[in-house]
Amino acid sequence: MTPIDIGLWVTGGMLVLVVLGMRVAFAAALAGLIGLIWLRWDQFGYDPDRLWKAIEISVKIAGQVPHGKVASQALSLIPTFILIGYLAYYAGFTKALFEAAKRWIAWVPGGLAVSTVFATAGFAAVSGASVATAAVFARIAIPEMLKIGYDKRFAAGVVAAGGTLASLIPPSAILVIYAIIVEQDVGKLLLAGFIPGAFSAVIYALLIIGMALVIPNFGPPVRGFTWKQRFVSLPPALPILAVVVIIVFFVYNPFGGDAWGTPTEGGALGAFIVFLMALVRGMRWAEFKDALIETAKLSAMIFTIIWGVLVYVRFLGFADLPGAFADWITSLEQSPMLTLVMILLAYAVLGMFMDAIGMLILTLPVVYPAVMALNGGETVAAADSAFGMSGTACAIWFGILVVKMAEFCLITPPIGLNCFVVAGVRPELSVQDVFRGVTPFFIADGITIALLVAFPMIVLWLPLQA
Repeated sequence: MTPIDIGLWVTGGMLVLVVLGMRVAFAAALAGLIGLIWLRWDQFGYDPDRLWKAIEISVKIAGQVPHGKVASQALSLIPTFILIGYLAYYAGFTKALFEAAKRWIAWVPGGLAVSTVFATAGFAAVSGASVATAAVFARIAIPEMLKIGYDKRFAAGVVAAGGTLASLIPPSAILVIYAIIVEQDVGKLLLAGFIPGAFSAVIYALLIIGMALVIPNFGPPVRGFTWKQRFVSLPPALPILAVVVIIVFFVYNPFGGDAWGTPTEGGALGAFIVFLMALVRGMRWAEFKDALIETAKLSAMIFTIIWGVLVYVRFLGFADLPGAFADWITSLEQSPMLTLVMILLAYAVLGMFMDAIGMLILTLPVVYPAVMALNGGETVAAADSAFGMSGTACAIWFGILVVKMAEFCLITPPIGLNCFVVAGVRPELSVQDVFRGVTPFFIADGITIALLVAFPMIVLWLPLQA
């Protein structure tokens, strides 16, 4: 049996385990370990006396992977970004942000839902975690929308869909993970997420306004705020915006010259500044402890997925499955753009059965080399490439596309994690209610993805200026 055959059998077995309900981290780690043992034993000619030696070698290989990869300095971004979000929530900055958005935006048709979308986008700019964003605004925004007559399912859908914006808008944990896997510049990828993230929020807002104009009593506008009340709402919300500006200036130095620090240092600086602001605002020890505990829980979940999947990724490397898949993709007799669209559609289907982070970590080691080969290679010039862009630009563009697909998967049944989070925070809502509520946002995400594919400069303009 060839290594490719072993790779396909093990991958199929892993997918079966995931469908049966095993957590992605454990299914991937188990499949990777079994695959490594199988490959080594195959090299020994399936000699029964050498099975234990194959197990011993494979366990050593698998044991070196978690520390060797996760010790990367770039991954320390993840807990610092998550900590920024939880400190902002427990210090009350999130509620202030929502109140400011409500006073300035809620006068439009469907205004409170639109305000929720832009408030989640603002919180996403300091959170970096979709699950945290959905959980926070399920507590804050849903009661406000229900109070003025929104359908409970749509109110839940707005929060679940709005929470996905944290996947794109920097700081984004998923973008950091993508950068680590494909070995691209973290700073440029984070910068590339700004315009698509804001673009997604605008598409969501336009969808809500359109529905409010067409459907009677859909979502009444909220009026009556004076200009004084609007301006008074800004100072309590400014700390969140200030932290975003500080991180961007620190990492990208818009005045020219070298950056003042790395994204990792920018995340640590942002967390420290939010901590100081929270102390000034009167954060108590119990709230600070809760912020640390929630950060530790979410970080541990993300790192556990990374550890498990990296064992599987190491096995894929030995089986040479990524290279075989890339060769097959480039041999297809169809346009590269059509092939890319098919890959994105495959992500949409796969996301129905896997969580976003696990899906990307599992697939990128195979899919990324294929897309780069489709474009012409890592070092190809824009003039010679299939998509009209250099290898680096293609890596950034594809990264934003797959992260946007990961956003889409956070609200697709039956696994959509954000929907489960919203239902868990609001006992009066079932998971089915939330899934029904997010249905209109599938259309908005489809339009956004189509525009990002058709007009790559929406993604590339900002990082190319850096």
